[in-house]
Amino acid sequence: MCQNLDSWPMSDNPKIKHNMMANAIRALSMDAVQAANSGHPGLPMGAADIATVLFTKFLKIDPRQPDWADRDRFVLSAGHGSMLLYSLHYLMGFEDMTLDEIKNFRQLGSRTAGHPEYGHAAGIETTTGPLGQGIANAVGMAISEKILAAEFNSDDHSPVNHFTYAFLGDGCLMEGISHEACSFAGTHNLGKLICFYDQNGISIDGEIENWFTDDTVMRFESYGWQTIEVDGHSIDEIDQAIVSAKNETEKPTMIFCRTTIGFGSPNKSGTSDVHGAPLGEEEIVKTREALGWEYAPFELPQSIYDFWDHKSEGTSINESWNAGMQAYKSSNPEKYEELNRRIASKMPVDFEEKFSDFLNQCDAENSSMATRKASQLCLNFFVKELSELVGGSADLTPSNNTFSKSSSTFSNENPTGNHINYGVREFGMSAIMNGMVLHGGIKPYGATFLVFTDYARNAVRLSALMGLPNIFVYTHDSIALGEDGPTHQPVEHLVTLRSTPNLYNWRPADLVETSIAWKNAVISQNSPTCLILSRQNTSAMTREKGQINAIENGGYLIREEVDATISLIASGSELQLVLDASDALLNDHGIKSNVISMPCLDLFLEQSDDYQSKVIKPELPALVVELSHPNSWYKILNKGDKVLGIESFGESAPANVLLEHFGFTTANVVELSKSLVND
Repeated sequence: MCQNLDSWPMSDNPKIKHNMMANAIRALSMDAVQAANSGHPGLPMGAADIATVLFTKFLKIDPRQPDWADRDRFVLSAGHGSMLLYSLHYLMGFEDMTLDEIKNFRQLGSRTAGHPEYGHAAGIETTTGPLGQGIANAVGMAISEKILAAEFNSDDHSPVNHFTYAFLGDGCLMEGISHEACSFAGTHNLGKLICFYDQNGISIDGEIENWFTDDTVMRFESYGWQTIEVDGHSIDEIDQAIVSAKNETEKPTMIFCRTTIGFGSPNKSGTSDVHGAPLGEEEIVKTREALGWEYAPFELPQSIYDFWDHKSEGTSINESWNAGMQAYKSSNPEKYEELNRRIASKMPVDFEEKFSDFLNQCDAENSSMATRKASQLCLNFFVKELSELVGGSADLTPSNNTFSKSSSTFSNENPTGNHINYGVREFGMSAIMNGMVLHGGIKPYGATFLVFTDYARNAVRLSALMGLPNIFVYTHDSIALGEDGPTHQPVEHLVTLRSTPNLYNWRPADLVETSIAWKNAVISQNSPTCLILSRQNTSAMTREKGQINAIENGGYLIREEVDATISLIASGSELQLVLDASDALLNDHGIKSNVISMPCLDLFLEQSDDYQSKVIKPELPALVVELSHPNSWYKILNKGDKVLGIESFGESAPANVLLEHFGFTTANVVELSKSLVND
């Protein structure tokens, strides 16, 4: 039986104190899962000892100000074990993580969602659940810390000086993204990244020795990580491992923790039965007995709260940092202001004025070019003006055109570099970018071919779900890339991206539209942006000032006729095609047409009904022309309207041959238009 903690001299019994603190996590976790009749009690019960040591002895956080800039980051990559995180935050004194929230685990409107959701509760650093992405996010956070520390720290002051911790399980390391991210982390000597592998040998299907037999220690040593093996229930071994990890400044550390899933459950610990289901009332009673936990469900003695309470300590650490920042301000006023601007995600005060000048320059010097090249010209401006822009490519830099005149390569020798060579890691790159922007102070962009968004899709989805202002640059936007053939020719990809909530997809037609697309991407605060760019050249458009301003609405009339009898709509390179068709309709057939450029359908659909009706006249038939699957467009079309799109996979051939083969010719657009007018 446990002792009466309100009278027990805990200061003389550190191991008993630890056990009771860890058991509080176990009790809260199994009670919450049981109350919800849903959840994963096994991980929090098995990992409670590790978490107790880390959070009480090492983690630098302030429960009163969970978003404090120089806090340590903790990522629960194995997000199904969410009750571990919720229990820790409740016990440490996070104001919004109340006992009622614990009791409402997995219920509608609660802060305690089934998996940790960024923004639902204070202190949740990232949304996790899709396994493997949390560790990739942690890698991104560590990269941001490294870049910012190299840029802003001095011999006398270290305003950026914190660790990133991640907790992951067997499932995370089975996912391929863990290889992408962890290999990258080792290459870049992320010494302030410390990870705990909950090595319990159990997943949903049972004992993993039947399908996961990797020598994971050798695997991480080959990545260039420090590896440490411990008993995950030994206080001293965990403590010593974390100390060793913090002392290793050149290598990230993986601490291999041998644990028992569902620790404390007499009949279910060490089995898959405790992984993803409640223990059951009878087993919970037996578990309480086995742990010596004599308290009722959701009941904790005051002593436990006192032991766990971290508010005063956290405030003290935070205040010490703030005092250091004042000294930093005195000695480095310009760097102080710049660091604060970037932490607050504010644009420079003269940004709008400088962009206006740049836009005027783009309009004056507009010429025929691929929009991927136009994007690089934009990067020359934006990277120069915004020090927070850090980007790169998944081994396609010359094709994606993501290296600007102000770029330098991020490396161990150049930690302030603002261009990252991600290697062939589309998924890893995207999830790392999520971590970089979550950290703060960095605005990442990353590039690949549009067709390879298939690899990165889930990380892009999580970026949208979390409202992260990432910039995804996707070039080679259609069958017009040509000879590489259908494996490299995107068809359904733009539709898929457009169907994702809170994701803005720009497919600009020329340099002017590309510059505005980039501007919207860099000023975004709560949404990611995809820039869909062409390999093929596009034509330079002539616009009036009002038309240039209207690009910000996502769609606008680039040609308007008083007596028009049809609307022609296009994005990207197809805009010139419909303009040519508009000329032919008028010159050869006497048919007047309105031409609408639609660089961002997602943004256009957010405009008022009145604006949409002024652009796309509801009384006129409409034809959409786009080198993509047509399903995106039916929200804005009437019955009988048509879309000239791509509904099959492509072919390997020169671009001009493919365009003719699939009907993207002036003559075909004219014939389709005539059929709509005549109907």
